Amino acid sequence: MNTVDLRSDTVTQPTAAMREAMMAAPLGDDVFGDDPSVNALQEQIAALTGKEAALFMSSGTQSNLCGMMAHCGRGDEYIVGQNAHTYRYEGGGAAVLGSIQPQPLAQDAQGLMKPADVEAAIKPDDPHFARTRLLCLENTWNGHVMPEAYLREMTALARRHGLTVHLDGARVFNAAVHNAGPGGDPFAALRAITDLFDSVSVCFSKGLGAPVGSALCGPREFIERARRWRKMVGGGLRQAGLLAAAASHALDHHVHRLADDHALAQRLAHGLAGIDGLSVRSAQTNIVFVDVAGGRGPDLLAHLQRDGVLATGLIGVRFVTHLGVDAPGIDRAIASARAFFDQAEPQGAAQARGPAVY
Repeated sequence: MNTVDLRSDTVTQPTAAMREAMMAAPLGDDVFGDDPSVNALQEQIAALTGKEAALFMSSGTQSNLCGMMAHCGRGDEYIVGQNAHTYRYEGGGAAVLGSIQPQPLAQDAQGLMKPADVEAAIKPDDPHFARTRLLCLENTWNGHVMPEAYLREMTALARRHGLTVHLDGARVFNAAVHNAGPGGDPFAALRAITDLFDSVSVCFSKGLGAPVGSALCGPREFIERARRWRKMVGGGLRQAGLLAAAASHALDHHVHRLADDHALAQRLAHGLAGIDGLSVRSAQTNIVFVDVAGGRGPDLLAHLQRDGVLATGLIGVRFVTHLGVDAPGIDRAIASARAFFDQAEPQGAAQARGPAVY
């Protein structure tokens, strides 16, 4: 029985066509700037995001880190959501390596910060305070697409106060496909998002299905500063064209198909919503969060794994669809979850656990 791996869209394997593109890629030495496949990818993603230049990175964490350090100096500050990836899940790199102070703010269930909170957090020009330089936003956030009106309001607010704005767009192509809708142009929808930001980090190794890599996009001078930071943090790669070719193939062939992942996430959400004991929290793009009654989340995850279905439980039970999952796999996941709740729970177990969700 094949495993249905719904842990993340990072578990995708290169398709046969992508592997062929990788093996056929012309190569050079990217540290010297002469790998033609890397250069072609950087030009391609810069054009797609409407920026002057781009820089191929080994990961989204590295891309965000180099971007923040290129925007800010020691003793500067960036404003960010309390649960944003750049603040919570990237090892504190901006603070540890860049000496950049984070100012985390509360987010609502869709990941939105209140504009009034952002404005109040901007420090006056006074030596008592860190210098507020940057606002970091994220799209998508836990599968939620940031509303265009929200992005416009927040980026305009930042610029009124002289801040630059960076987008952690690890899954921004999912947001673009969602915004474009059936038959729409996701690349035009992408530009509608990225045009609002000074810089954007785009991940190729999630829904786009490349094995490795992200890109930092922005003004040319900014990208040259980021290039120095990339070298310093060990991101200068040599014959990186093997990886860049996979990303270029993904941009050419895997963007429109993200709609299939969104449809499968809806199929999963609808199936799980019909099960007593489960509450679907979100399913807007390719990520489905559920709350499990009675604190039975760990037991559910163990049951699913025995049935060959993998999910994660770091921040609630999470399922992520991607190009390695199909409709029969989604139906297996639903059937396994249903079977778990059809089983009689050991007497007294629910009372011992109480009403908590996982």
